[in-house]
Amino acid sequence: MLELRRRDFITLLSGAAVAWPLTARAQQDGRIRHVMVWIGGSVNDPTSQQRAVTFRETMRGLGWIDGHNVKIDVRFPTTNAVEETRAAAAELAALNPDVIVTTGAPILGALHRVTKTVPIVFTLVTDPVTDGFVASLARPGGNITGFTIFEHSFAGKWLEMLKEVVPGITRVAVMQNPDHPALSAYLRAIGAVASGMGVEVTAAPANSPAEIQAAIEAFARVPNGGLVLLPSPVATAHRELIASTALRHGLPSIYLARMYAMSGGLMSYGIDVSEPYRQAAAYVDRILKGAKPGELPVQAASKFEMVINLKTAKTLGLTIPDKLLALADEVIE
Repeated sequence: MLELRRRDFITLLSGAAVAWPLTARAQQDGRIRHVMVWIGGSVNDPTSQQRAVTFRETMRGLGWIDGHNVKIDVRFPTTNAVEETRAAAAELAALNPDVIVTTGAPILGALHRVTKTVPIVFTLVTDPVTDGFVASLARPGGNITGFTIFEHSFAGKWLEMLKEVVPGITRVAVMQNPDHPALSAYLRAIGAVASGMGVEVTAAPANSPAEIQAAIEAFARVPNGGLVLLPSPVATAHRELIASTALRHGLPSIYLARMYAMSGGLMSYGIDVSEPYRQAAAYVDRILKGAKPGELPVQAASKFEMVINLKTAKTLGLTIPDKLLALADEVIE
């Protein structure tokens, strides 16, 4: 009986040893660390909330438990205006958190202007080198590192896929936040592909619901058009409006992520937008344990998914080629 109890005790102790590091190893000096997470999209947006959940759960798995050894402060932008975004960035930097996790080039750009010391881990940024956020992907230098979504040239793939579904397209509107630093690079990439297809490219800048509707309605007055939506906080926040307005005016559309096809867009091709938050948590863990962000290489997405909304295709009177259906990761019926 004594031997059994001893074995039971050792088993319990071993189990505790596995669980204990989840809190103890991250505790280090006993100070509660402060991590700010600035997520693109509305606080009421389920996709944005899922990003926050993904980050918190990954941090917990690494031993950082919110309210115990770390304070994870999640915020959502309330505006897309440049000056207000800069003011919010200055407010965050003044809090001097241990790390800031951020989303997209506009928000990262605002933070980059106001702090060169607070460690920043970015997600969903296309070209941090060209935008001047890091010195190189392998050796970022400074206080910034993170995870890219794809190169600007990837935007040409969206037009190719849209043309394959709707061969009769001769015009395409490229919708983007006019203040987005990567807008011109995306337009050049799409234009390079469009020139060989006989497709005319029109920039459709929009920064509010009213501008979105006006831009789509104006473009749709001429037939044989399509819509390419570029990544931005504006696109995330108003994706349902964009998809429904495009559908109402008969515009086939392609987007960068599954959530847009789920909102009624014709199709999407890009990354799982929650995955970078798992990756970001791993980098935050390393920084809180002493790593310097400038020595952590910027990593690129490697897995992409295609989603096709057959219900939207039917409404538009389109037949999706069997080849694309076979390649799709998900088909919405």
